[in-house]
Formats: sequence, C-alpha cells, structure tokens
Amino acid sequence: MGGLECGRSRGLGLGVDDGLKHRGPDWSGLYQHGDCYLAHQRLAIIDPASGDQPLYNEDQKIVVTVNGEIYNHEELRKLLPDHKFRTGSDCDVIAHLYEEFGENFVDMLDGMFSFVLLDTRDNSFIVARDAIGITSLYFGWGLDGSIWISSEMKGLNDDCEHFEAFPPGHLYSSKAGGLRRWYNPLWFSEAVPSTPYDPLVLRHAFESVRLAVIKRLMTDVPFGVLLSGGLDSSLVASITARHLAGTRAAKQWGAQLHSFCVGLEGSPDLKAGKEVADYLGTVHHEFHFTVQDGIDAIEDVIHHIETYDVTTIRASTPMFLMSRKIKSLGVKMVISGEGSDEIFGGYLYFHKAPNKEEFHRETCHKIKALHQYDCLRANKSTSAWGLEARVPFLDKEFINVAMSIDPEWKMIKRDEGRIEKWILRRAFDDEEHPYLPKHILYRQKEQFSDGVGYSWIDGLKAHAEQHVTDKMMLNASHIFPHNTPTSKEAYYYRMIFERFFPQNSARLTVPGGASIACSTAKAVEWDSSWSNNLDPSGRAALGVHNSAYEKQLPSVANGTLAVNIIDNVPRMIEKSGPELTIRS
Repeated sequence: MGGLECGRSRGLGLGVDDGLKHRGPDWSGLYQHGDCYLAHQRLAIIDPASGDQPLYNEDQKIVVTVNGEIYNHEELRKLLPDHKFRTGSDCDVIAHLYEEFGENFVDMLDGMFSFVLLDTRDNSFIVARDAIGITSLYFGWGLDGSIWISSEMKGLNDDCEHFEAFPPGHLYSSKAGGLRRWYNPLWFSEAVPSTPYDPLVLRHAFESVRLAVIKRLMTDVPFGVLLSGGLDSSLVASITARHLAGTRAAKQWGAQLHSFCVGLEGSPDLKAGKEVADYLGTVHHEFHFTVQDGIDAIEDVIHHIETYDVTTIRASTPMFLMSRKIKSLGVKMVISGEGSDEIFGGYLYFHKAPNKEEFHRETCHKIKALHQYDCLRANKSTSAWGLEARVPFLDKEFINVAMSIDPEWKMIKRDEGRIEKWILRRAFDDEEHPYLPKHILYRQKEQFSDGVGYSWIDGLKAHAEQHVTDKMMLNASHIFPHNTPTSKEAYYYRMIFERFFPQNSARLTVPGGASIACSTAKAVEWDSSWSNNLDPSGRAALGVHNSAYEKQLPSVANGTLAVNIIDNVPRMIEKSGPELTIRS
C-alpha cells in the first residue's frame, strides 16, 4: 500500500514532494529514466524487509510503482515459472505479468491496486486502477504537455492545469493513446439477473478460504478489524475470528483477533460493537470522541479526504480520529465492511424501491459510484495515518455472485419479515453454529455517521449555523455555481475545501445532486415527501428509521447545544479538549 506519484515532462512529469508521505511512511523510492519519473511512498504490509518500490523485471527494463495489495500473487507466480523475483512482495508479479502477457494481464489481478508501469524499451507506459476504485488515483495534464499520475489530488495541485479522478476498472495505455475499461462484469450492463437465491452459495462466496474475507488476512504486520456492531462489520469480524487460527497471520501475531470501534459516549455503535466483541472473544478497543474533537478535526479531514460531500465528511471524521489511535497501537492493516449496502440495497431508502428493476438499477449505480464515496472515505481516512483498510465485500468474485441474484430476493418486505439486506442476514443465520447473536444479525441499518452517536450530526449542523449566515446562503449560487450548497453545513465544508483546492478541476471531482439517506438523485423520486427533507443521514428516511428526526435543531448559544433525547442516547454536547480516550 502507500502512495504513488508519476510523470513525464513534455509527455509524463513529476514533482516529488512530501505531500503523500502520510500514505507511506515506511520508505520512499524514486526512479528516473530520461524525462520520466516514478516516485513511491511505501506502507509495508507484505515483505517489509525487501519489498521497497519501484519494482522491476529481471533486466530492469520494466519498472512499476504500485499502491495496493495483490491477493492472488502466489498463484500468479506459478504462471511465471521462467521468471525470477527479487522480493516476496505481492506487487512484484506485475512487471513480470506485463512482460509475459502484455497489457491484458490486468484482469488477472485479484486485489485492490493503482499502478503505473513504464516500459523503458519503447518509453511506453500504462496506468490502471482496481475494479471498484478501492485505492484512490488521479491523473492530470500540465501546460507544457506533461502527464501526471498521483494517489491524491495533493500531488497534482501545483503542477497541473487540469486533473481528474482516474476511473475505476480502467487502463490507460500511452501506445493506444487513451482509456479503456478492463473490468466488464455481467452486472455492469444493469440487466436484471434471474439466479434464484441460495443462502449457502452466498455464505460460501463470502467466507470460502479462496474468497473474500480469508484472502485478506495476507499480512506480515499487526492487523485487526473495524467493528461498529452493525451487520457488515460484525460478519467480517465473525468470519475473521473463525478462520484466523492456522493462517500465517495467526502464527506471526497470535490467534486472538483485535477489534476497533469509535463513537461518542453512549453511542449505538459502541454498545453494539462491545457486545459483538464479547460474543466473538476479540481483544476490543473502544475509542471515544466528543463532538468538539470532531469539529476540531474537520479541516484536516477535508484536506486528507479531498471532498466537500456532506455524507463523506460526516463519516470520515470519526474514522480519521479512530485510524490515528489504531496506528498508535502499532497496527498497520484493518479489515472493514464497506460495500455491502450498495450490493444488497442496505440503505434505508431502499424500503421505498417501487419494483425489483428500480432496486437493481440503484444498486448498480451505487457500486459504480463507490470510489467517490465510501471507498474514498475508507482509503483516505486510514491512509492519512499510514493505515491500510481492506474491504472483503468488494471482492470481484463475491460481487459477481451477489449481483447475479434475482433482485426480487433483495427487496425489503416488512409484511414478510424481510428487512434491509435480508438475504445476507439469512445466509449467516446458522442455528447450530451461530455467527452472531440474533438481534445483532437483524439490527437495523445505521449509517456510520449516525451510529457513532446521533448528536454528532446535530453538532455539525449547529457548528455550521454559527459560521454560515443566511446572507451567505442567499448568494450561494453566485459563489459556488457548480454543486451549489443547499445547507449551511454543506456551505461550511465547501469553504474549507475551496481554500485547500481552489482549482476548478478539484471541485469537479466531487459528485453532486439531490440525495436522501445516501440515495442517488434518481431514487429521491421514490417518495414524493423526500424532496422536502433532503439529508444524507439515515434518520432522514422518515417512516423507516426507528430514530427519524423528531424536530428541528434548536439554536445554539455560547457553544453549547441542548437537544432532546432519542432512543435514550444522551444528546447534550459541551465543548471539551481535543484528546481522545482509549479503552482496551
């Protein structure tokens, strides 16, 4: 893992600076060939001793810098019996695969990755990004004709006249002179599938030794799981705990799993996370933060996450704070539950999907946009502190299985007892060898920014009220004509973002449009009442969430916010110091 910057002046250019060192604090590598430069900041997860980058083929004619993990690298090495590898790094296979199979080798890779490969024999290069966009990647162009590639926008800010997010599942070839999509699964066409639901097939796809969770235990450094107590993270933790014994990771670091959870004092996630941790027997670490802690971190979060999207910032802040504490414990890799809600229609607004065709189309759109939302959050919130997040729900093969199921089975039907993600819950509802307690397995969806404590979002709104006036909102369309903020909270984030990233290219990388409880703009049409209550929080799904907003937030005076109590969650916010407390 780590960060990469690559370029050639007048045709790939690179300015090497300290802007990406947070992504890879373990080592820095730089390679130059003529006017081509490849730079790499390494976060060492596999083969820390000898896997420094850039990496090469035998005669060092092919050079590659990679940000990511290739989970099937041992199988790929077997396809290359005539090649000699210099390191044990999982990424070492890439240069050799290119030498053997040419540009079409990318689909052979099973993992998360962004890479640049330079072939010095003809001065050509290719750039590729993983299927879903789990790792971040941008490319840009300088006025002098140079091409730039970077893991984050910060690496392009000062040198590019224009830059864009590199699209997931695509490859750029300098020989062909353009982009092409290498990832072409059946579900991408959005045609409605018809495979009957089989709970055992779905379960096997997720926990099989060859698939999803277990392959992501490939590590030579201490690791753990993120455990919010919701369905997705709890399943990941349960399966990891079941299969950890006997793995190389267990032999190196012990067979008892470490789990991590963040939240405000008394939050839903802290309570549920501890219960699951006790049930599974993990070594559990709770990180507590206050609303003021989060507000104090907002500027750093926006600088690292590189977005002004309200949902993403709300959820990234506690994850950003938690990642810092996790890294301080010596942990360098965590396994997380992102992606399940997109695949199975887990967001609460899916309750209102009118038919299976609309339901399926919405899941397809959500998966295709993950690189702009949850993947961006998970990757950059953790990378800010030199921590790596792995996401088994976004395994290519698992997605193929889950997206081939007739979406009629994914539909939410309360009268039949089918809540959101019912088919996933049912797949792991094992009476003889239970994975989780029943009430956790069937716990209602909580978006991460809600689950850490409902007063977190309320506090953010109150803080924005203090910094954004009605007059500013009145003129918002003139100040921000693109993706005009429609709330004071959105305006507040946008001001901070524009200060760090003033270029038009930067603001264009952030998606916009109406949204309710994280929906796409199209899904807002499912309920006519939603257009009057647009907010990305799950509680905005009135009539669905058990703790839907009860009344408007009262005004704030002297920095203290007093609000009513919902579901017995204490909701009195007071300013406090910036320190986080840790309980292990």
